[in-house]
Amino acid sequence: MDNKKMLLVFPPQWTPVSPHFAVPSLIGQLKNEGFNAFALDLNIEFYHYILDRNYIQNSLDKIKVQFEEAQKKIVKIYSPSKKEADYSFEEKMLFYKYNKLKNFISLKYKDFSVVPNFINSAMQTFNTQEFYNPVSLIKSMNVIDKALEIISLQYAPLSIGFDSVINPFFKFNYESIKYFVLDKNTNIFSEFYEKQINSILEKDYGFIAISINSSSQIVAGLTLAYMLKKRTKAHINIGGNFFGRIADELKKHNEFFDLFADSVSIEEGEGPVVELAKFFYEKLPIEQVPNLMYQKDGVVYLNPKMKPIKLDAMHNLNLDEYDLTKYFAPELVVPYQSSRGCYWGKCSFCDQDFGQNFNIKNVDKVISEFKEFKEKYNLNKFEFIDESVSPIYMNELSDKIFENNLDVNYFCDARLETAFSSEILNKAYKSGLKMILWGLESGSDKVMELINKGIDLNKRFEILKDSCDAGIWNFAFIFFGFPAETREDALKTIEMLVKNKDIIHSYGRSVFTMGRHAKLAQEPQKYGIDKIYPAEEEFSPNINFDSSGSNPAQLKEILDLCRNECAVAYKNPLWMYLRYREWLFLYLCQYTTKWISDYNVNLK
Repeated sequence: MDNKKMLLVFPPQWTPVSPHFAVPSLIGQLKNEGFNAFALDLNIEFYHYILDRNYIQNSLDKIKVQFEEAQKKIVKIYSPSKKEADYSFEEKMLFYKYNKLKNFISLKYKDFSVVPNFINSAMQTFNTQEFYNPVSLIKSMNVIDKALEIISLQYAPLSIGFDSVINPFFKFNYESIKYFVLDKNTNIFSEFYEKQINSILEKDYGFIAISINSSSQIVAGLTLAYMLKKRTKAHINIGGNFFGRIADELKKHNEFFDLFADSVSIEEGEGPVVELAKFFYEKLPIEQVPNLMYQKDGVVYLNPKMKPIKLDAMHNLNLDEYDLTKYFAPELVVPYQSSRGCYWGKCSFCDQDFGQNFNIKNVDKVISEFKEFKEKYNLNKFEFIDESVSPIYMNELSDKIFENNLDVNYFCDARLETAFSSEILNKAYKSGLKMILWGLESGSDKVMELINKGIDLNKRFEILKDSCDAGIWNFAFIFFGFPAETREDALKTIEMLVKNKDIIHSYGRSVFTMGRHAKLAQEPQKYGIDKIYPAEEEFSPNINFDSSGSNPAQLKEILDLCRNECAVAYKNPLWMYLRYREWLFLYLCQYTTKWISDYNVNLK
């Protein structure tokens, strides 16, 4: 290979507790195929850039200046005779920002003014044993929460957290995305990139790929793409899960390719990225690069898709370019994939496996890769990001871990299938399994039948008890707001959590949204959907609908009730403060399931 260089970038915003899987996986393929490829996690760099004493102090200083400026502008445009609709889009954002600044200055500024003094000690908590002191960890996160609130205010209406970026004025359509990418008043990422971009350009990469896997990365990812398109002749590629889901809509926007990208990669990337590298090395014409969308002579083309390569044929993740000490955890939890897609694949509500073809990795390869992580990076803690690990696979994996005398800890998602015997669960726990994230979903048999979970509803609590008895932490995914769910159905879910808190150690609650590729969209009336609306936001991953179930007010009442009743039942538990599954897992490796279950936080 010649000296051509490729860069794969992971942009903000993503929870900065471990590297995202996508870029290390792609880098692994490229490097092992002989390409000169490098990785850059700008997400972790971004959080270290903003969570800095001087940056936070400057943000505090800017808040007062911006408030005075906003106040002067409000005086000029406000009229008591005007209705909200009479104001322009920019004026509405100005009112929103003014009110946020006003409330902060009058209610919080004095208390928050000390935050810069505590940020360094808060940041140190994550890379020391103090992380495992619950009081220290909670206090440190409170400082970081306050710091991020301060930082966000200067970019209001945007608000950035440790696990989200929110802008109530943002819409999932091309014009809105373009507006907020170009609007420096609300784009928190522009200044950060200005500090970073020269170091990228100096390395003279001829190919730069940006991985956008979540809607929270859209503005940040495209801001970087826009800046690079203006300042380098490198081929700018956008990959990741998000744009693959709305490829048909993206194809209609020629300007996207003028402003942001030379090409967009669709669906599973490990095979196509190697073919794209061949194009970059002038060994393949662009027309023959599979899964690729690009513009040529004013026309947007989408090349045919290739058959995805099997997991057994893939190379291991490559973390060579990552500074593993920067992540917000004392030990890195490696995202690991032993299967892709879902072996059940029939749940009506789900479209998580869209664009994936189910295949499974040989257990011997898993063991080999675990050994490589230990030898190369001194890492032995893993998060299986599979849609679900089957009982048979878990049993075989446990046996292989014992045979090879491996010292590993791991957690995974699983379905509550009767094949999860107490024998398998006990064996898995002894092999290093600390936590299972179960798809419990609902306490209503009616809802469970409609979502087509495909499990024995009468046996699922027996499985949870066996898992608990083995020493495994049971995390339950539940949701409210399924189209046909009544208040009575929702109350059964709350009752299920409260009644079984001894075997449901923790839960994650969500509100149903219908993905545009969900199976129930094909038979809406069967699931209580009265009407599906054409997408007002063409890039939205979700579909709006009317249903026979709860309206927004009723749903809010149910969510409040769930929070209140579970707060009483679980008695302010520690796990609610261990916000991220990786942190909970690390605590489980440090302590025991019983210790964490019994630990109730006293904030007085």
